[in-house]
Amino acid sequence: MNTLGKLFLQGLAVIIPVSLTLAILWWMARGAEQFLGGILMQILPGGWYVPGLGVASAIVITIFIGLLSHNLIFQKLFSFPDAIFKRLPLVKTIYTAFKDFVDYLNPESKVGMSKVVLVQLPNQEYQMVGFVTREDFSRLPLELNVEQAIAVYLPMSY
Repeated sequence: MNTLGKLFLQGLAVIIPVSLTLAILWWMARGAEQFLGGILMQILPGGWYVPGLGVASAIVITIFIGLLSHNLIFQKLFSFPDAIFKRLPLVKTIYTAFKDFVDYLNPESKVGMSKVVLVQLPNQEYQMVGFVTREDFSRLPLELNVEQAIAVYLPMSY
C-alpha cells in the first residue's frame, strides 16, 4: 500500500472514534432535549423553559438514578430489567457487551483497570491494548498448562 493510502487509513483511525463519540453524545443530548424538554414545556409555566433544560434535567435524573442504585430496594428493582434483557436472544448480546464494558470502567468495580497490556494476536503484526482482569486461577475449576497465565479483556475484540 502506498504512503498516501496509509496516511488516509491513519487519519480514519483518528477521525472515526472521535466522530462516533461526538455523534452519540449529540444524539443523546438531542434526544434528551426533545423528550424531556417537551415534557418540561408542558409542565412549566409559560416563559420558564429555556433551551438546554431537557439536557440538564437528563443529567440530574442520571445522577439521581446513580444515587438510588446504592439503595438495596432499588438494586432489586433495577435487576428486573437486567434479568429480562439477559434472556432475549439478540438483546442479550448487545446488552451484555455494553454492560460488561461499563461495569469494567465503574470506579467501584473490583476488577478495574489495574494493569494495561499490549497483546499480539497469533499471526498478526499489530497489537491490541488490553486490561488484565485475572492473574490467579486457583479458585477456578480448570487447569491451565501455561506457567504464567493471565486473563486479559480486549475492548471491541469481537
